[in-house]
Amino acid sequence: MEKDDQTVPDVLKKLAGLLGTEIKDRKLIIPSQFGSGYCSGFIFNQHMRMLISNYELNEDIQIKNSDLTTAKKMIFFKFQNVFPDTETLQQGRYISALPSVLIGTSRINTDEVISIHSNTATINIETDASYLNGLFQTSEQSPLLQSLLQNTQPFLFEQMIYPSLQRIVDEIISEQVDETFKLFFLRVKAEELICNLLMELEKREEKRLYALNSKDVEAMYKVKEKILEHLEIPPIIQNLATEAGMSPTKLKRLFKQIFGSSIFSYYQEFRMKEAAFLLKEKKYAVSEVGYLMGFTNLSHFSKVFKEHFGLNPKQYSMIS
Repeated sequence: MEKDDQTVPDVLKKLAGLLGTEIKDRKLIIPSQFGSGYCSGFIFNQHMRMLISNYELNEDIQIKNSDLTTAKKMIFFKFQNVFPDTETLQQGRYISALPSVLIGTSRINTDEVISIHSNTATINIETDASYLNGLFQTSEQSPLLQSLLQNTQPFLFEQMIYPSLQRIVDEIISEQVDETFKLFFLRVKAEELICNLLMELEKREEKRLYALNSKDVEAMYKVKEKILEHLEIPPIIQNLATEAGMSPTKLKRLFKQIFGSSIFSYYQEFRMKEAAFLLKEKKYAVSEVGYLMGFTNLSHFSKVFKEHFGLNPKQYSMIS
């Protein structure tokens, strides 16, 4: 076992010890009696590390991550739904399986407050905020980027992963690289991902950010889940605010801060993505897809769809 390899995260060594197995080339294969899959870990330098987890365990295992330290202000990037899915997506599963990344400060523990994301198919990258901040011209940063890199308050953002980012993730997961260059290759790819994500965050319009607590984060993710659970029903802000236990103003402010768009825009975007998926499957006629997505006026459905994809639903279904 690579117990003394300083490029292997301590949490991976502890997992190997608990499972009675060995780490080879920074990769742990889950023994069949405990589950299936693998977990790989990389400490690139004193500023950055990465853990790739894609496994299923028969029983939960609790491990204290001693790699975490309060001495450094770390920023985490948690990639979800980025591994190839060999199963056929069923209706209603597509939206929840879209690739995304959580970006947060060290004061936010997402695994404690967002149970929907506590899976074992993730890529986690942690980097020192001070190191990252030193790579940018601070005078040019947006308020959002400044707040994230200063890392003095609990912040969390979620960003959807577009195809060019997914291609970088795919290289991290599957590219065969000689061991001589592996750490260097993966560090460059991790930094490429982080750079692209920070550029996306900088496009957001927030002028002022509000510090979050675990209750706020949990409430926002319950709101998100409720919105995506019933895409055929437009969200009613007052009802969502009542369920979240906060004012409509606070609800709208925190939702946009975390997810980057208003509640209705977020709902409409995912509503159209689900419609596009159903059209691609070719199981339903265009009119049926419109009705399934809650539209009673098919002309309106066609108009909204075209605004998102540049084609009307019929044209889209013919080329998909």
